[in-house]
Amino acid sequence: MRRSVLVSIVCVVLSVPAVVAARGVAARGRAAGAGAAATGTPAGPASVGAPAIAGCRVFPSDNPWNQRVDRLPVAANSEQLIARIGLDAPVHPDFGTVYDGAPNGIPITVVSGHVRRAPVHFTYASESDGHYYPLPRGVAIEGGPRSTGDRHVIVVDRATCTDYELYAAYPMAGGRRWNAGSGAIFHLGSDHLRPAGWTSADAAGLPILPGLARYSQVAAGAIDHALRFTAPCTGPHYVYPARHFAASCSGRFAPPMGLRLRLKAGVDISGLPYQARVVAVALKRYGMMLADNGSPWYISGAPDRRWNDSALHELDRLSGRDFQVVDTRSLPHPGL
Repeated sequence: MRRSVLVSIVCVVLSVPAVVAARGVAARGRAAGAGAAATGTPAGPASVGAPAIAGCRVFPSDNPWNQRVDRLPVAANSEQLIARIGLDAPVHPDFGTVYDGAPNGIPITVVSGHVRRAPVHFTYASESDGHYYPLPRGVAIEGGPRSTGDRHVIVVDRATCTDYELYAAYPMAGGRRWNAGSGAIFHLGSDHLRPAGWTSADAAGLPILPGLARYSQVAAGAIDHALRFTAPCTGPHYVYPARHFAASCSGRFAPPMGLRLRLKAGVDISGLPYQARVVAVALKRYGMMLADNGSPWYISGAPDRRWNDSALHELDRLSGRDFQVVDTRSLPHPGL
């Protein structure tokens, strides 16, 4: 489901900082997915700097996605917010190898600066960027070409370090032109935010790319950024760095888009298989950010045949009770 415009403007005061009410679009659903095996111990504290892909850093080191949250205080209303998402619901890696015959996760396509730009017609054109995107023939679509799900497309132009993202993307005329629900373009060297109230290819108005778990990171021993996750209940408000909401519930403790959580420091993850343990360490250090409506605690990643699905699914030992909402007011807020 996707985005019917809300007619009311709602202001909600939470202990979570910088809550903003804005024009929102209604909840969109998400189909369930399936969701690492090496030995050894995850790397120690992540090196200073930003994660990279295709030779491009994925936003500056001060970007919210790249800020550690393991030493931040717990938000005063953490327990109530967690309860609205699901105290007993297990964590689910919404990525892995193959699910239902298609690569499992949100794929990333890397292109050069010479790829032909295709015109894209947007359903939500007033909140979308540009009209020409580098979409080579055979570009990867979330869920595969026959998918009836969110059909995200993420393309990184390695020549310009630009991230192009589409939601509900459908090729037309053999890929010479495309239709999409919405689209957003992010320059990976910048902390620039989308205009307040704007969606992106994600309901929260955030980029998707920086919140994906990637196999190459786990193989290297550390995920050095926050992860993207979904929840079945999100409120008519958002917090930095989100720019948009897509309310699926209401009430004082309805979680806002952009909410930042972390795995509690005292949760024992030593028994998890290596790939799952690397993900869990990242959830302790960098946490995760609420970015879309969907099943509770579904964590996003890019598909890769080298994932070990059975090992990743050991993350379901964790549940909502193992997390806490963090108070991010002391962190830099670049882009505002």
